[in-house]
Amino acid sequence: MKRRALKAAFPHTIPIMAGFLFLGMTYGIYMGSLGFSFVYPMCMAMIIYAGSMEFVTANLLIGAFNPVQAFLMTLMINARHLFYGLAMLEKYKIPGLKRLYLIFGMSDETFSVNCTAQPPEGVDRSWFMFFVTLLNQSYWVLGATIGGLFGMVLNFNTEGLDFVMTAMFVVIFIENWLKEKDHTSALTGLGISVMCLVLFGADGFIIPAMGCILLALTLLRPRLEKGGEAA
Repeated sequence: MKRRALKAAFPHTIPIMAGFLFLGMTYGIYMGSLGFSFVYPMCMAMIIYAGSMEFVTANLLIGAFNPVQAFLMTLMINARHLFYGLAMLEKYKIPGLKRLYLIFGMSDETFSVNCTAQPPEGVDRSWFMFFVTLLNQSYWVLGATIGGLFGMVLNFNTEGLDFVMTAMFVVIFIENWLKEKDHTSALTGLGISVMCLVLFGADGFIIPAMGCILLALTLLRPRLEKGGEAA
């Protein structure tokens, strides 16, 4: 039963493997450029497993110790997972430790597969979702570990490598912009970010901006959902 579920899950994760290996290696190399052993990106990929937050954590580790800021930033960056969790309440009604791992390992990509993909007839859905989650995290851990090892061995100029996270968010923003017919949410995020940048400065605008964006999108959610249904 488990083998059949693994075999059914793997093809759905191949596109994710390509992205996770590349981004994971970039993350590992970036950690190496900051002076960290490959053990750090490897363990963070296993324990934290939140791609964008792991890049942010790299900077938090070399800065002043501020647990409140780290907690708030983590909450804001990963707040979207609250909505993912609500959407998966029925599908994740699975007894035992399997359910706990499914909750822990829910990334954007894993959510999209487990929410939409239908396992073949005769394949247990809970094991199918489990292996989708496990495979995706394995790709990320492998990429981060390889990148961390390369970062320790290879000696090259890594100046500008930290821009990969900014580039990643820009690409995500552009993809969403092209897919959406109603740009209300995107323009709201841009407007609030600029306003907070002016009010709080470059060093302190991120947390207020993300908090205000989360509040604004929550208030606009009925309108956005109605627009999506109309489209």
